Amino acid sequence: MMHIGFITPEYPHSLTNSSGGLGTSIKNLAHSLIHQGVEVSIFIYAQDQNKTFKEDKINFYLIKQKSYKFGGFYFYRKYLQQYINKKIKEEFINLLEAPDWTGITAFMKFNCPLVIRLNGSDGYFCHLENRDQKPKNRFFEKRALQAAKAIVSVSAFTGKETSEIFKLENEISVIPNSLDPKKFMPSTLKVDENLLLYFGTIIRKKGVLELASIFNKVIQEMPNTKLLLLGKDVVDVFENKSTLELFITSLSKEAKSMVEHLQEVSYSDVQNYIASAKVILLPSFAEALPMTWLEAMSMEKALVTSNVGWAPEVMIDGKTGFTVDPKDHVSYASKIVKLMNDEHLNEQMGKAARKQVLSKFSTDVVVLQNIEFYKKVILDSKV
Repeated sequence: MMHIGFITPEYPHSLTNSSGGLGTSIKNLAHSLIHQGVEVSIFIYAQDQNKTFKEDKINFYLIKQKSYKFGGFYFYRKYLQQYINKKIKEEFINLLEAPDWTGITAFMKFNCPLVIRLNGSDGYFCHLENRDQKPKNRFFEKRALQAAKAIVSVSAFTGKETSEIFKLENEISVIPNSLDPKKFMPSTLKVDENLLLYFGTIIRKKGVLELASIFNKVIQEMPNTKLLLLGKDVVDVFENKSTLELFITSLSKEAKSMVEHLQEVSYSDVQNYIASAKVILLPSFAEALPMTWLEAMSMEKALVTSNVGWAPEVMIDGKTGFTVDPKDHVSYASKIVKLMNDEHLNEQMGKAARKQVLSKFSTDVVVLQNIEFYKKVILDSKV
């Protein structure tokens, strides 16, 4: 039996710190591997406590953040290395996988091959947002990537961009994120015919600020339209103010009265909000391969997304929804209005979106790609 270990700073569980798309994608993959008879261990670092337990046949190792008087970035990595290597030996782990974010595996050497999965490094997002990256983060990320036995990316776009940013010579495989479509089913809940939904972090890179100008134009044509923003508000990196505050400031008087924001919503409730919305708006500028898109598509919702980089690898413009440049406020708003008014098109695109998920992003399909990839890496490391 193959045994795969995941090193991650996040994982959606009641005992762990907050988690986002990275944790969700690891959870989906871990559960699909278990169903295929693969043993899985999850090493979750930077936690508030040390705790070991087994749940859903997965071995969990919560590793507390340690503080040091100096050199913590190095000594904590060495502590993690020692801890994980001990488990590799005791539990016969065949391969480890880690994310690219801030290069946690820099300076680590493991007793089994290491794979790094590109979910979007700090360098990648800085590049997409035209921001300077901290030299320390760039150094760690590049060192970690160069030391990996193999690299796999969740989208071809992310792989290409990352390779160019860090001048990598490694060959990069592409295996997308996945979800279980049975857990994101089309809903029988009544749809609010006037409701638009954005869900995800309230942050500039996800196109939230563009959404204000877009919604202003929608309101001009359809005054009864409501917009619900679902997600945690964060401080904007450029203006050092609440992103939500910046968003609200950009709204017209008419639009402002039709916007609602909910910060804390349980994972299960999110699905109810997706089901209730007429159209889902995801105008992001910076992603690797967004789980939010897959979740909405799986639920047969009509989407208007961005058309950036990775978008054509997920969406089929004009079939599974519309992909539009979020800076083109007029075009983006016109696609929203079209989907609000055309019931047949709305339904048709929602069904096509779910079919796309079933054929390309279902865990049943993607898990087999991951298993073959892991087998090859393990085999190559023995040569």
